Amino acid sequence: MTRWRWAPGRICAVVLIWLAAAAAGDPDPDDLDRAFPIVEPDYGHTKLRLSEQGLEAIRRIENPIAVVAVIGPYRSGKSFLLNQLLSLSCDKGFGVGHMRDTKTKGIWTWGAPIEMDVDGTKVSVLYLDTEGFESVGKSNVYDDRIFALATVLSSVLIYNLPETVREADISRLSFAVEIAEEFYGRVKGGDIAFEPAKLLWLIQRDFLQGKSVQQMVNEALQRVPNDNGNKYIDEVNQIRDSLAVMGNNSTAFSLPQPHLQRTKLCDMDDKELDPLYVERREQLKHVVGSIIRPKLVQGKTLNGKEFVSFLQQILEALNKGEIPSTGSLVEIFNKAILERCLKVYREKMDGLRLPVSVDKLQQNHEVANDQARMLFDKQHFGKHHAAQSVLKLDDEIKKKFPSS
Repeated sequence: MTRWRWAPGRICAVVLIWLAAAAAGDPDPDDLDRAFPIVEPDYGHTKLRLSEQGLEAIRRIENPIAVVAVIGPYRSGKSFLLNQLLSLSCDKGFGVGHMRDTKTKGIWTWGAPIEMDVDGTKVSVLYLDTEGFESVGKSNVYDDRIFALATVLSSVLIYNLPETVREADISRLSFAVEIAEEFYGRVKGGDIAFEPAKLLWLIQRDFLQGKSVQQMVNEALQRVPNDNGNKYIDEVNQIRDSLAVMGNNSTAFSLPQPHLQRTKLCDMDDKELDPLYVERREQLKHVVGSIIRPKLVQGKTLNGKEFVSFLQQILEALNKGEIPSTGSLVEIFNKAILERCLKVYREKMDGLRLPVSVDKLQQNHEVANDQARMLFDKQHFGKHHAAQSVLKLDDEIKKKFPSS
């Protein structure tokens, strides 16, 4: 028998390699004072997958959960903002990137929830950091899934925007709300009302001339008069109408820049930051704390295990469902479905052999109409856009069968 002999130097090398591998492995799962991924992009950066690290941290929570999520463009300071809200340094808190590529991938949570009392109930508050949209190398569908998922999961949604509210920002929020409503309905049933988050418009700018940030947001969200029936203005107003589900659940807040040298923020303490920023940041903490409520699904609060189950259901529906690439394409998306529905109706009616009695014709029409409507209900996207599309479907069927 051959006996292997290990030289002392080789043994030391093996031990060192093993120790290095252990150090590079997953951190201690019991160490919750760090950020965990809960949702990550797939290889193609189009769909999302769950990350067991973060889910296990959430499952441990026994109290009702509240969720504060920050969403916004990439490189807009979302991770730094969350660290400031949680009073964490950059080296300990959420990863902050100074390069041009986005630092956060998918959705991350801070592992140790913040315990607080809400109306006499002990609540565990999760803070979520989301991947910024509009960065290179990703599809719009991926961005929309991230935004929609944050909208569904959160009880407070902070929309972090630099300088002002653009029409594209309103359109993206509107579309995310539509996606959230759509897939919440697919998971919980079409008759179950979507329970929207409290929405906080956080505008990062140093000053506003002559108006408050709340006035600026209110003006941006106002319907545009359209006495001449302009199609573009109709689309703009439809976007605003779709935000009605948010109701009066929104507020606005402005936050000045902490310092001109943004890439060095992580190396600065409060004494080096703009005093007005520090003051407003503390006010922001109070505002966020005052609107936090437990996440409700069908009127019920969720503990950690229930929240993870809800996340799994929503993510599965989002990944399975077809999503138009941008909000402006929803009508085109539904139009294609409309054409398929009309084809089903025509094929059913064309299958009749003439001559046929009026009663038989009416009966066949009703069956064909029901089949077309069932297909539309199954495949259409967005409650608000679908209302227009279903009217078009009825009109087209009436042209085929005038007495209907």
